[in-house]
Amino acid sequence: MTAAPTNADLAVDETPAKPGGNGSRRFSINLRQSGIYIAFVVIVLLFTILTGGDMLAPQNISNIIVQNSYILILAIGMILVIIAGHIDLSVGSVVAVTGAIAAKLMVDQHVAWPVALIITLLAGALIGAWQGYWVAYFGIPAFIVTLAGMLLFRALTMMVLSNQGIGPIPDAVRTLSNGFTDGYLGNVGLGPLGGADLLSLLVGLGAVVGIVVVQWRSRAGRLRYGQAVEPVPVFVAKIVVASVAVMFLIVQLARFRNLPWVLVLLAILTLAYSVLTNRAVFGRQIYAVGGNVQAANLSGVKVKSVIFWIFVNMGVLSALAGIIFAGRLNQANSTAGNQFELDAIAAAFIGGAAVQGGVGKVVGAITGGLIMGVINNGMNLIGAPSERVMLVKGAVLLAAVAFDVWTKRRAGASR
Repeated sequence: MTAAPTNADLAVDETPAKPGGNGSRRFSINLRQSGIYIAFVVIVLLFTILTGGDMLAPQNISNIIVQNSYILILAIGMILVIIAGHIDLSVGSVVAVTGAIAAKLMVDQHVAWPVALIITLLAGALIGAWQGYWVAYFGIPAFIVTLAGMLLFRALTMMVLSNQGIGPIPDAVRTLSNGFTDGYLGNVGLGPLGGADLLSLLVGLGAVVGIVVVQWRSRAGRLRYGQAVEPVPVFVAKIVVASVAVMFLIVQLARFRNLPWVLVLLAILTLAYSVLTNRAVFGRQIYAVGGNVQAANLSGVKVKSVIFWIFVNMGVLSALAGIIFAGRLNQANSTAGNQFELDAIAAAFIGGAAVQGGVGKVVGAITGGLIMGVINNGMNLIGAPSERVMLVKGAVLLAAVAFDVWTKRRAGASR
């Protein structure tokens, strides 16, 4: 059974030391696992230079997160679908129809917003169950089922809205989409950087502590089982780089308007789904199904059930993205979610998902989505026309998939 990858993001290939621990070690950066993060840093630095530093301005960083939040939510669900060896082309239309349902309930039917959101999420689950049934139990390829769903749910959106926009969305929902946490503990001085929200800074420090603890436990666990680990200097450098990046992000957000609520939501989702894929039995079963469905069957994995539930999960996350998007626009309309499926799929593949399935990480999908967001934002800041933006995004997607294929061929040739 293929297990979920648990290596650190900046993993290394090593020749294990000889017994006794006195052997020499040879290590190099594993581009298959670390390439996406290196590429992300390079792209950010490139646009920082091209924009004269505007890319890393506090307000712009906040805008990138808020403007791409719904794509990142979709990417989390899409990476699970792709790991299992399937695809979902309907998520953009599901975003539209669930956003329309939420707006119809809250605005036209005057349903309390918490109840409306629960009903909308349930509607997303039913949509996912509908598609999951045809894929898992009826045996129709997911490409065909979700292609049909793309048309069906776009038509339902028009029917629900009667080809008209519905708004305005209640303030509570708009706050989740566009709002920021309050400065509950006040601001503190940061010298030449000005003031920053103390609570946000404490959250950043907590995240750094979490990174250190998780990476330390992962390394200790690998050592207990006699597995190869990176040398201590590389391990420390990896933690330092990750910690500095997190604190830089938090400080910049704290200097602007504190943490966006969608960032808090994304952090919770990323943590939860990372635990699911790395630690939970169901997560390992997803990798097993995508890696070798026949072997998974022989190992006792209920393949049909796994496939069914990943589509249910995709429906729920699409509904959540639909609520966020409707709140951001302050209305639901029939064109919402247009081409979102392409961005979500691109985020998953750029983030390291394998075309054949069985490989991928939630954090990688988030990074892939951020790469797409940074490209969009950076190209807009330098005044590039829309056709050039699409050209660059297409080239990046092709390069990511080509790199995945190349590394697999190289690994196969070296055996």
